[in-house]
Amino acid sequence: MNNPDAGAPARPQEAAASPAAEAADHPERPVVSPDPRIPAATAGRPGAGTVVAASVRGLRVELAADRDVVSDVSFDIGAGEIVGLVGESGSGKTTVGMALLGFARRGAVIAAGSAVLAGTGSSGTTDILALPEKRRRTLRGRVVAYIPQDPAASLNPSLKIERQLSEVIRAHEGNGAGRQAAGERIRAVLAEVGLKPELTLGRYPHQLSGGQMQRVCIAMALILRPRVLVLDEPTTGLDVSTQAVILKLLRGLCTSHQIGALYVTHDLSVLAEIADRVLVMYAGRVVEDGGTSQVFGRAKHPYSRALLGSVPDVRHRTELSVIPGRTAPPGQRPSGCAFHPRCPLAEDRCKTKEPGTTDFDGHLVRCHRAAQVAGQADRVILPTPVPASGRTAVLSVRGLSAGYGQHAVLRDISLEVFEGECLAIVGESGSGKTTLSRCLIGLHAQQDGEVSYRGASLAAEARQRSAAHRQRLQYIFQSPFNSLNPRKSVSAILTTAYRTFFREGKETEQAAVADALAAVGLSARLGSALPDELSGGERQRVSIARALICQPDILLCDEVTSALDVSVQASILRLLGGLREERGLSMVFVTHNLAVVRNIADRVLVLAGGRVVETAPAAEILDNPRSHYTKTLISNTPSLDVTV
Repeated sequence: MNNPDAGAPARPQEAAASPAAEAADHPERPVVSPDPRIPAATAGRPGAGTVVAASVRGLRVELAADRDVVSDVSFDIGAGEIVGLVGESGSGKTTVGMALLGFARRGAVIAAGSAVLAGTGSSGTTDILALPEKRRRTLRGRVVAYIPQDPAASLNPSLKIERQLSEVIRAHEGNGAGRQAAGERIRAVLAEVGLKPELTLGRYPHQLSGGQMQRVCIAMALILRPRVLVLDEPTTGLDVSTQAVILKLLRGLCTSHQIGALYVTHDLSVLAEIADRVLVMYAGRVVEDGGTSQVFGRAKHPYSRALLGSVPDVRHRTELSVIPGRTAPPGQRPSGCAFHPRCPLAEDRCKTKEPGTTDFDGHLVRCHRAAQVAGQADRVILPTPVPASGRTAVLSVRGLSAGYGQHAVLRDISLEVFEGECLAIVGESGSGKTTLSRCLIGLHAQQDGEVSYRGASLAAEARQRSAAHRQRLQYIFQSPFNSLNPRKSVSAILTTAYRTFFREGKETEQAAVADALAAVGLSARLGSALPDELSGGERQRVSIARALICQPDILLCDEVTSALDVSVQASILRLLGGLREERGLSMVFVTHNLAVVRNIADRVLVLAGGRVVETAPAAEILDNPRSHYTKTLISNTPSLDVTV
């Protein structure tokens, strides 16, 4: 949100002469830019004498002349600084991150703006967007590097780690470095990211854990010592303990090597742990820009406040806010403030006039009513639920052990799920959470022990269970993108599930489909849509509707919110909580996110190494854990309270 007319970092004397600096003695008096495209000041810009690693000005990416994906985006990244870029899906944050590498997604073009990188060119800086593609390619990896969201999809499965790291050096430096020197660099960078070279270099990616693969990707990005990193949700698929290690590693590496980083994510809690400064994006524009404690502790844009209100916290059970509607796609964005159709504070001018940038002592906000937003109430803390006593167990597990071949995964697991209760199953990756849920639903045959529903023993394989038992236990998968048939309409998907257990007339089927869609808050008109025409949140709602149409007693939810942004996650959690109350459903909720557990679970079962570490009411586990393992999980869970 800095001045798009400035092609390079501002000199100290220019910054001192800015309107924001003149108002420094009057922090309560905001400075408003007369032109909504040009911010009044450069909030969060590194101070005088600080090296700027990257400077983006007036970035515009288009699908067509009148369909911008992002527009008027400007910011600086200081050397050693981590800048967080956050927003809902479709806000344009990934587009901005890719533009810093000189990339635009298929069908899009970078129509305007500059991205000046330090440490290159005869003048010491280079605008990567002004270069031909061949020259841009030489800068990627050497000056600006990328760390992906999914390391398993980014590493070549057929090449050993040593070969992949050496190819990075060879691609930029040829064979001039020499094999011995290259080997020493590879070993040094692996040690720097906490991997033992002797245990890593000879392995293939599939022989490493998720956290180890992500460390390899970090080593690959750092091996040429770039000045700038683009981090694209690098911890999304990791459990909280591994995530904490990776965040600490990234923070330390950026500081020690003075690397500027743009951290793209939808997880605000992660940014609270790692970011120095936060940019909030909505509909392709930066709507708020300030220090992390400013944005998270005193957010002034209604959208930022709504996002913060939708984030669950491990320390408190809160009333999660849900943002109505959805972000308008490029070409369909409303006039005036793009957020006004979803904003509770919108007034007439919001519908017609695009807001200028208001500067609150270095905290920039694009909102007509920024001063009023600052005084809004914070999140509402909810009372801790008290589990009811004397309830009937609907699902029981006794002495369950399971594995894959000779490898044991679960060892002597026992648990009960009561009527109307949500039991959360938590633990690190590899603890056995998903294997346990697959045993419950009948998708893992290699098991010993007993699983029973209301006293009746269930066969290990679902196909050997009665139709009545299969109907009463329904599974909601982690990825709505992979669990829905892409060739069938929503209505056909739900009808197929209904016909599996009920043989009734077409009118009854249609009524059941309409009721299921209404129960999850979807319009009946979406019945004719294909899954790829829906948003991620809508797809997950269809997955829930597919389970509900079978009229179950128990829902088995396997990481059902892990792939969703925070606002959609909040709506799904509220939906599941409402369904439990209305229908008396019992729920097994598998997750590694303890903040989500705080907001949905009655009891918690903690798994480690395939064994039950402890089980107790949720508040007792999260407030007074007994085992060291549980304490570590809780301490590694990021929280907004870090910055507030």
